[in-house]
Amino acid sequence: MEERRIVLVLCIVVILVLQISSTSVMAWDYAAALSNSILFYEAQRSGKLPGNQRAKWRGDSGLQDGKAQGIDLVGGYHDAGDNVKFGFSMAFTITMLSWSAIEYRSQLEIPGQLGYALEAIKWGTDYFIKAHPEPNVLWGEVGDGYSDHQCWERPEDMTTSRKAYKIDVNNPGSDLAGETAAAMAAASIVFKNTDPAYSSLLVTHAKELFTFANNYRGKYDNSIRIAESFYASASGYDDELLWGAIWLYEATADPYYLNYLVSNAATLGGTSTGMKEFSWDVKYVGVQVLASKILLQGRGGSYTDTLKSYQSKAEYFLCSCLQKNNGDNVQRTPGGLLFVRPWNNVQYVGTAAFILTVYSDYLTSSSQQLQCPGNRVVPSELVSLAQSQIDYILGNNPRATSYMVGFGKTYPQHVHHRASSIVSIKVDSTFVSCLGGFSEWFNRWQSNPNVLVGAIVGGPDQNDDFADQRTNYDQTEPVSCNNAPIIGVLARLHGGYSSPKTPAGPPTTTSVSTPVPHLPGIPHWHPPIHRSVIVIKQEAVASWKYQGRTLYRYAVTLTNVSGRTLTHVILNIQRLYGPAWGITKIGKTSTYTLPQWLRLLHPLQRVNFVYIQAAAAAQIRVASYVVV
Repeated sequence: MEERRIVLVLCIVVILVLQISSTSVMAWDYAAALSNSILFYEAQRSGKLPGNQRAKWRGDSGLQDGKAQGIDLVGGYHDAGDNVKFGFSMAFTITMLSWSAIEYRSQLEIPGQLGYALEAIKWGTDYFIKAHPEPNVLWGEVGDGYSDHQCWERPEDMTTSRKAYKIDVNNPGSDLAGETAAAMAAASIVFKNTDPAYSSLLVTHAKELFTFANNYRGKYDNSIRIAESFYASASGYDDELLWGAIWLYEATADPYYLNYLVSNAATLGGTSTGMKEFSWDVKYVGVQVLASKILLQGRGGSYTDTLKSYQSKAEYFLCSCLQKNNGDNVQRTPGGLLFVRPWNNVQYVGTAAFILTVYSDYLTSSSQQLQCPGNRVVPSELVSLAQSQIDYILGNNPRATSYMVGFGKTYPQHVHHRASSIVSIKVDSTFVSCLGGFSEWFNRWQSNPNVLVGAIVGGPDQNDDFADQRTNYDQTEPVSCNNAPIIGVLARLHGGYSSPKTPAGPPTTTSVSTPVPHLPGIPHWHPPIHRSVIVIKQEAVASWKYQGRTLYRYAVTLTNVSGRTLTHVILNIQRLYGPAWGITKIGKTSTYTLPQWLRLLHPLQRVNFVYIQAAAAAQIRVASYVVV
């Protein structure tokens, strides 16, 4: 009998081990998660909903916003599970949505999500344009948390105050204006090629807002006191001034903004502040990573030393996430989730995952590694950590619970969210009163009647515990800024790595390269090379003079046209004389592999790489591949 018990126990252990192993290598449907996470923003819309609205259970709301103050503030996004429009967190959401689209535009395009992402960004920037009617005026909030939180009403039935609040020269808000400038500038990059007029309008607003923020300094929550208990600017406004400046530099290439970033690096804390948090309040890490991008892409010029100081602080954050910062690390739960704060911890996980991902790609494209105290870290390790955090959110965790609503078999059913917890006005138009909503809908034990697809809730505590209760707003409330950075990571995980465009101008000079419609003696466009499986297209996209020679930058696109998924793609490249980014050389041969994170090349998926040389285009062919 005892032997049988031992055998039974061993069998159970083996089964558990197999289950754990299976979970650890589970392949998540990142494309579905990506689609859902963008769809969430349609459920958060305020204003007159468009005809192509996909969250059909929502109706028009806030159609009188701003009217009492003589300003049209219809539109924008509800912040979280409430109905207030907080401009500070909304602007950060749009900045991060835009950054995701800038870095991973092609990866968003692959599963057909780019258009939806652009709509999500524009819904926000259209609102900011309305909210900025004069150079030194910005409307920063509609509604207030005090009255709103005492009612449980769907947006379509709101009876709470919709008073609007603004900042101006007498009541400044450098943090709010600086973050909104960053959002407008980042979005202008997204729309630059597809809607240049709109992009130019966004740049104009961004410049005015940055000047306003810089010339009339003050914390916005000292001017909009009603926001202090909900989105207090605890870090002050110094980080937003740097944040706005660096995004304006990326959007305009105006050296004024880079000079501002450098000359104010120490006084505004950019190079003196090492952080273990990147959030709607604390932007230093974002500034430091973008400054590192400028450095790694060879655009630093005479500012290299200061940019290196920014980079050292960026790497402090990254090493802290990797647990390689001499013990001064970001806390983790027993299940491996980064943990910063009890309320809505997933927001910090999402921003960390995004920073890890983009920095890994910056390092890969520049053939560099991360330097942590006593350790050199290859770029793939950063993406690996980012992926583990996303996988945890999607269900690879001790509770086997997805913290994205509507994704997986088990996800939160009692989300702390007014609109989704009350029957849709499309189903039952009966008015739901302020207190009636509490008694009839907030306190009911049943699941929410409307599935808030794609919403990423606050997530578990420091022990991986989670209570799916509508009253537990720390853990079950979704916030609009949760999804924005995760969208970028999901796009990257699904679409793989593709080398970004290399910077304009040679790395060690300050000369500026320009796109060339035709380079004398060098074909501007090389006809696609068909290999029946992979189409190869080359294009000379820029040229510049350097030490008496003309250098050319070539962009190469590989497209899988086979209809099958491929792996182990090997390229043979002849007459390649200069550096290449986005592919890995095999020893001292003329053969190359695709990035290690692009293990699979799906049908119609594209991968890009670039190289620079003072010669005609290299000769590229597919040497081998394996069909999955």
